Amino acid sequence: MNNKLIVSSSPHVRSNQDTSYIMKQVIIALLPAMASAVFLYRLSALNVIFFCTVGAVGCEFLYQKLTKQDVTIGDFSAVVTGILLAFNVPASLPWWMCILGSAFAIIVVKMVFGGIGNNFLNPALGARAFLLASFPVAMTAWTIPGVNWVSSGNIDAYTTATPLSFLKSGAIGISELTSNGISLTDMVIGNIGGCIGETSSIFIVLGGLYLIYKGIINYIIPVFYIGTVFILAFILGGFDINFAIYQLAAGGLMLGAFFMLTDYTTSPMSKAGQIVYAILAGVITIVIRMYGGYPEGVSYSILLANVATPLIDKYMKGRVFGEVAK
Repeated sequence: MNNKLIVSSSPHVRSNQDTSYIMKQVIIALLPAMASAVFLYRLSALNVIFFCTVGAVGCEFLYQKLTKQDVTIGDFSAVVTGILLAFNVPASLPWWMCILGSAFAIIVVKMVFGGIGNNFLNPALGARAFLLASFPVAMTAWTIPGVNWVSSGNIDAYTTATPLSFLKSGAIGISELTSNGISLTDMVIGNIGGCIGETSSIFIVLGGLYLIYKGIINYIIPVFYIGTVFILAFILGGFDINFAIYQLAAGGLMLGAFFMLTDYTTSPMSKAGQIVYAILAGVITIVIRMYGGYPEGVSYSILLANVATPLIDKYMKGRVFGEVAK
């Protein structure tokens, strides 16, 4: 009997879920919100999604060709970055700003640091911050759902305030928001002004639940992030349950919770670290929303939490397999 002991280097646990599979699942999860955005914003949404996605894929392809690297656009990570960037900008954003944002996300945030798996910030949110700092007027021109900006060509005629703007100004009750034409139902289905992917909370949540079901992400980060925002909003909002609920449905909180904070590269590895990471992002979100200069704080809270990830991983390491207590 010829038995052989085959020794190989780690990893010893393997999975069929490669990068391409994971990214395809994320795209599937984003489809309901994408369809909702197209229904609400018509050709404007298609215009932004197309140029952000083509810009992201094209920039990654050109950068890798020029630097003589292997082309990796087949892993669909650039497609996901492009879609997520489109979800983080208004439907009225000009096509060239979409491409410029995609170039920043792919080249500056991702490729310069070594490509997928090496970036320390979420590329889509890094690009959003860049665009917001560079073009604040265009990035805050929220169009009314149902208006086809591409055909009308007039941004100013269709701008509208977001629910967070009213919450920031002190209108914290349902009656005040409803009198301004904003109901909780409108916020859940997306019939409000805002970024393409921020407005329809229910479809974002459905996509997030799909990713949890498929095992692409776990529940820890979304639950602790959303829970932190809800509890702090309830306490700091004068123990007003309506204010806390509106904070959850408003802005990009659900998009951030399920699709941004859970990014493999920029989130901690251990479960304990993920809890700390999610709570930190939740605290920063509510502080910016209630006391900062911007009505929305999700994107900046996630970027700051991304920066803290290496520190969290350093001090909250999981137990090493085979480790023996001293």
